[in-house]
Amino acid sequence: MTAIGENTTGHSVALPGRDGEVIELAWAAETDTGHRRQHNEDSYVVSPPLFAVADGMGGHSAGDLASDAVVTRIAEAATGDFAEEDVIERALRKATKDITRVADEAHLGVGTTATGASLRVIDGQPFWSVFNVGDSRVYLAEGGELSQVTVDHSVVQELVDAGMITAEAAEHHPDSNIITRAVGFNADAVPDYWLLPLRTGMRLLLCSDGLSKELDSARIREILCGDGTVAQVAEELVLRALDAGGRDNVTVVVIEVVAAPQPEPGAESANVADDAQADSDEEADEEGDTIPRRPASGAEHQEEPNT
Repeated sequence: MTAIGENTTGHSVALPGRDGEVIELAWAAETDTGHRRQHNEDSYVVSPPLFAVADGMGGHSAGDLASDAVVTRIAEAATGDFAEEDVIERALRKATKDITRVADEAHLGVGTTATGASLRVIDGQPFWSVFNVGDSRVYLAEGGELSQVTVDHSVVQELVDAGMITAEAAEHHPDSNIITRAVGFNADAVPDYWLLPLRTGMRLLLCSDGLSKELDSARIREILCGDGTVAQVAEELVLRALDAGGRDNVTVVVIEVVAAPQPEPGAESANVADDAQADSDEEADEEGDTIPRRPASGAEHQEEPNT
């Protein structure tokens, strides 16, 4: 298990071209091995402008080294106040090479999930660029409501998308631990991306599936949308996951936008969607708040070990 960065209650970033206007963030991370695992193969990095959680697979130290490779390379890439998608992708390519060196003939496969968010500025407006590979997740809490931003790269998610099972049934399906994309396994990582405009009071939750498989969305919403600080929320999420069974490693990162500048007059989310469209075949959703990018392509399925 690798933890990079420290929890903080106040971090300010000046917004380029907006004299005197700043973004203020607070964040906290928590992790636990859980009740059934002997090793913690999760890792996380909280090093603005990049935040990420990685859930390693491959057994014992191999999975730990895989998740370490991702967060270490992402931390190395966190050199400025903002980071675009190419920075994330270069870090994941380097991590893939690191993981290939870790893997040897004794391992059937070594890899990791990678999910997170980076600060971006587009047309003078601040955004979260959320990225995902695998079945770790990013949730958004705002105005007392919770939404899942990322879409799992998993066999059961494909069954849900095809209308063959419900989302509730997916959590208990026998194939729920088989993912369709990962970092490692001698293949280039293919992340999906979403853009979220920064707004004061919004919170992001980055988590491994050790949380999402123990707590349903209603319980996560209750905790994440509560009055606790980011540190209190992160701690409670992990404790509640352990109380619910703690069958896997549990890792969470909670980020709050304490303050964000108001959009400049005339600035519209639609303009950002138009810019993003030039790099993607996906269209922005109707509200313009999230922009799904790079849809899932065929990939070899990888199974997360149960032991």
